[in-house]
Amino acid sequence: MAAMDLGKLQAIDVHVHVEKDAPGRYALDDELREAAAKYFKGEPYHPTVAEIAADYRALEMAAVIFTVDAEAATGQVPLSSEEIAEEAARHADVLIPFGSVDPARGAAAVRAARRLVEGHGVRGFKFHPSLQAFEPSDRSVYPLYAELESLGVPALFHTGQTGIGSGLPGGRGIKLRYSNPMLLDEVAADFPDLTIIMAHPSVPWQDEAIAVAQHKANVYIDLSGWSPKYFPPQLVRAANTFLREKVLFGSDYPLLRPDRWLADFAALDIRDEVRPLIMKQNAARVLQLGKEQADA
Repeated sequence: MAAMDLGKLQAIDVHVHVEKDAPGRYALDDELREAAAKYFKGEPYHPTVAEIAADYRALEMAAVIFTVDAEAATGQVPLSSEEIAEEAARHADVLIPFGSVDPARGAAAVRAARRLVEGHGVRGFKFHPSLQAFEPSDRSVYPLYAELESLGVPALFHTGQTGIGSGLPGGRGIKLRYSNPMLLDEVAADFPDLTIIMAHPSVPWQDEAIAVAQHKANVYIDLSGWSPKYFPPQLVRAANTFLREKVLFGSDYPLLRPDRWLADFAALDIRDEVRPLIMKQNAARVLQLGKEQADA
C-alpha cells in the first residue's frame, strides 16, 4: 500500500478505537460494550482494522488507531497492539498506529513500549486512566513516561466522563476521578518533552483542561467523544482563539463516526482560518508527519 499523502487527505482523526480483531475477539466484554453503545445512542459497529482503513479511505481521511490494554483492572485479555500495528502497516495510506500498555505491568510495560515503537512502528500510546484504574500522576508510572519521552512519541489520555461502564451499578467499579485533567498537569510539568493529548471535552473538568493546555506547551486537546453541538461554550471560544493550534479533530469512532461529527462541526461557530488547523494541520505537526506535509 502506498505511503500517506497528507496533501490528498481532508482530515486526520486522532481518536479511533479498534474494538475487534480479525479472529473476532473484542477489546471490551459484552456488558461494557453494551453500556457504551447505549451511552452513545448508536448502532453497534465493531469493524476490524482492514474495515476501518476502508471506511477512512472512502472519507479521504487518516486515522490514528489503537486499543486499550486494561487487563489488570478488567480481566479482559487485550487485543494485540503488535497485530494492530502490523495490520495498519498494510494500510499506511490512511492508518497511523498507536499502542497501548497497561501501567500495572510496571517494568514490563516500559520494555513493551520500546519494542512496539522500535519493532512495530507504533507512533504513540493511548491510556485510559479510569478503565486502567491508575492515577496518571502516580510516580510508579513515571518510568513509562520517561521511556515515551525518550522515544519521542506522544501519549494520548482519556479525560472526563466515560461511556464505558455508564449506567451500570457502581459504573462497574470504574472511577472517573482518574481522568481529571489536572492529574496530567503534573505529568506535563515533570516531562516537558513528552507530548500529551487530552482526549475529549473533559466534562465536568473542561476549565481545568483548557488551563492545562494553555499553560503547558506540550499539552493538546482532541475533540472526540462528543458531538460538536454539545461542546462546552468555553471550549469553542478557546479553540477559536488562544488554543487554535492546540486542538485536534477526533471522532471516537466507531461509537461516534466522523460523518455525524463533521455534520455538527460544520454548524459550529468556528472561524474559517481555524477549521483546517483543527481538522488536519495541528495533528500533522503533533504526529511529526513532516513540515512539508503539515503545510499541505
